[in-house]
Amino acid sequence: MYSERMIRMLPVLAWAVLVAAGGAWAQTAAPAPKSGQPASSLEEVIRGLETAYGRINDLKADFEQTAFNKSLNQSIPAQGTVYLKKGGKLRWEYAEPTPQQIVSDGKTVWIYTPALAQVNVGPAPEALAGPAGSFLTGLGKVREHFSVRFLNPAEPRDKDGNVVLDLTPKQPLPTMNRLILSLDPRTWDVRRAVVYDQFENTVTMLFRKTAVNSGLADSLFTFVAPKGVATVPLR
Repeated sequence: MYSERMIRMLPVLAWAVLVAAGGAWAQTAAPAPKSGQPASSLEEVIRGLETAYGRINDLKADFEQTAFNKSLNQSIPAQGTVYLKKGGKLRWEYAEPTPQQIVSDGKTVWIYTPALAQVNVGPAPEALAGPAGSFLTGLGKVREHFSVRFLNPAEPRDKDGNVVLDLTPKQPLPTMNRLILSLDPRTWDVRRAVVYDQFENTVTMLFRKTAVNSGLADSLFTFVAPKGVATVPLR
């Protein structure tokens, strides 16, 4: 099950999803590099990413997540579907390893665990309105909030030809000390996103079936407890 630590991670994970969605949008909206060649300079890559964010209002994606605890040398896999909408709205539906829903309308957050017949309720974290959580309203201000470099300036691409970026928040966050992105240089599609916290624990996110600007209803981002479900304050 997921607790307050997961809640603190949500803005970071939401940001990673937005980056992945940026690739899906960029395939139709972002300007292609000159002569149809893949982007090569750091400036081209950043410009492509920022352009990709420009018109995102909402998105839906299936995800696979692996959380690695360095001190315990333990990995926990998870998968499900995520929904995001500007205004700090989010809905993470975990199917595995434990069915769970984490829902927020930007003001309140609900964590529903069917196996416990319980929903934890509390104020949405302020971070949802900050740099990591507000990219749907901030519209791609990558350079404003992050220092961006190639992970390996001498070899900007990995063995699969993807450009690998190393992003460091200009205002360090306990839940995100570093973000590594592997991007297809032709389409801006993010193949892999790895979030590091201050203790070098990692969350790796892979996304598929991304749908951007499909008109997600606001009602998707509120939660009404089923009959018989206990409501418990989030601690």
